[in-house]
Amino acid sequence: MKISLITVCYNSEKYIKNTIESVLNQSYKNIEYIIIDGNSKDHTIDIIKSYESAFKDRLKWISETDRGIYDAMNKGIQMAAGDIVGILNSDDFYISNDAIKEVVQCFEDNEVDSLYAQLYCVLPRNINKIVRDCTYKDCKKIDFFWGWHPPHPAFFVKKSVYSKLGLFDNSFEIAADYDIMLRFFLKGNISTIYLRRYIMKMRVGGISQNKNTALLKMKEEIRVLKRYYSILFFIPFLAKAIRKLYQLY
Repeated sequence: MKISLITVCYNSEKYIKNTIESVLNQSYKNIEYIIIDGNSKDHTIDIIKSYESAFKDRLKWISETDRGIYDAMNKGIQMAAGDIVGILNSDDFYISNDAIKEVVQCFEDNEVDSLYAQLYCVLPRNINKIVRDCTYKDCKKIDFFWGWHPPHPAFFVKKSVYSKLGLFDNSFEIAADYDIMLRFFLKGNISTIYLRRYIMKMRVGGISQNKNTALLKMKEEIRVLKRYYSILFFIPFLAKAIRKLYQLY
């Protein structure tokens, strides 16, 4: 099976080398790596270009102005030719060279639409300092009502699911990944499997974790939950907040 991994970036010179190399070093080689850059003004493009020969024909990238992170992700998904699609943020990285091999093997061994795995949230400048241990459970629809959902950075889904159920909703600035999870699982009723492996580390401090955007995130999550739970939206909203506090603890 071919897998497309998508990285969206903008002025990401600080960490993107680490991200790219974690893909380049994967033991599974049937990988299409797509980088969507938002017309960076720093050295991000120079770094990307420096890896073109190493990836040979497995790397695709574009650099142009976009309408936000989800617009860029949608561009990557539309470019993807793989059977499976995964999104790797520009400051995240796989912690094992066999991570993608295990993901693909799990898809091949099971008739499922999607897969999610475990991850660590770490400090940006000290990747050995774990600030949040993201372990999960087997997915059931009722769990979404109680504030749970698969971790988007460690979530992989067949390209056919995007074709059938749609891409990210660009009307959201922060919560489109939450919206697409609920759309896939609650409306699309897609199947999934839990890979009980820590496959990646995610540096904390992205837009969805920024205290300056906390109010916007809250408003967008409420808007998402009203789409799927109507007047009962406040129950999963409160449950989600409590769950995150518990994980941090």
